[in-house]
Amino acid sequence: MAKPPHPDPRRTLTLRDVSEASGVSEMTVSRVLRNRGDVSETTRERVLEAARRLGYVPNKIAGALASQRVNLVGVIIPSLSNMVFPEVMTGISDVLEDTGLQPVVGVTNYLPEREETVIYEMLSWRPSGLILAGLEHSEASQAMLAQAGVPVVEIMDIDGTPVDSAVGISHRRAGRKMAEAIMAAGYRRIAFLGTQMPNDHRAKKRLAGFEEVLAREGLQLADREFYSGGSALLKGREMTAAVLKRTPDVDFLYYSNDMIGAGGLLYCLDQGIDVPGRVGLAGFNGVELLDGLPRRLATMDACRLDIGRLSAEIVSGKRPNGIIGGEIIELSPTLQPGDTIRSA
Repeated sequence: MAKPPHPDPRRTLTLRDVSEASGVSEMTVSRVLRNRGDVSETTRERVLEAARRLGYVPNKIAGALASQRVNLVGVIIPSLSNMVFPEVMTGISDVLEDTGLQPVVGVTNYLPEREETVIYEMLSWRPSGLILAGLEHSEASQAMLAQAGVPVVEIMDIDGTPVDSAVGISHRRAGRKMAEAIMAAGYRRIAFLGTQMPNDHRAKKRLAGFEEVLAREGLQLADREFYSGGSALLKGREMTAAVLKRTPDVDFLYYSNDMIGAGGLLYCLDQGIDVPGRVGLAGFNGVELLDGLPRRLATMDACRLDIGRLSAEIVSGKRPNGIIGGEIIELSPTLQPGDTIRSA
């Protein structure tokens, strides 16, 4: 039997679409999706598979509101402990303040399966827009986003193809820019230290761009240290100690974020290591924490406040062109050499 055509992405999916795709009645589809009634396991799986493939999300406010939309903007981020995202949220809140729209936050912990659940729950309340970090999602998440029927803005990254709109920086270019600055300062034995690998796609892209520049000069990383947990000063100290013990001739440490970079800087200063003469260091994000360190860690501003503001302008229709959706806005991060890269 021929597979039914995929519904028009410009309209909201209905029970009928899932019914046609699964070959069972709308009543049975409703029972399965509401987890009520006696339905065979085979039929249940058929319905759920069809719903996942189509990107169908049930409407929890059906019949309750004539508009079928609520004045909420879903904001989906990977972490609340990461110091990057509060500033993004500030930008979003500032723009939405006089629009009647309210941001509601969901956290994925960098887990694709968790992101699926959060997207599903957010869209089931029929928000007026969705803002979420990153361009990499599971197949089920991609399907739901494509069928959302509202502006969707993927933030922090533009190295890829967005579902609708994207606001962010090129992390590949950011990695290349940092590598060029480090090489120009004369460092050659460079190590990379990263957390949330491999699920932090943006850090992976920075590393890829970084290694491109090294390869161009006939070099490769002298060492690398990965950790799957969150960012923390203590973890930065531990990772730095491990690398310097394992590869003592390393002359530069490039960290995936400022938090572990700050921990690395504190470790080096405690050990009496000459920074930036013996070892140089750099992080990423340009967080305010760096202002309180004994020395300013080299870093790169990720344009967090502007990303928050611009993404909120898109979902709320406040862009100067009056168009809602379909934009890709690339911002340019600024390299801040601080005190941990010696003068070129």
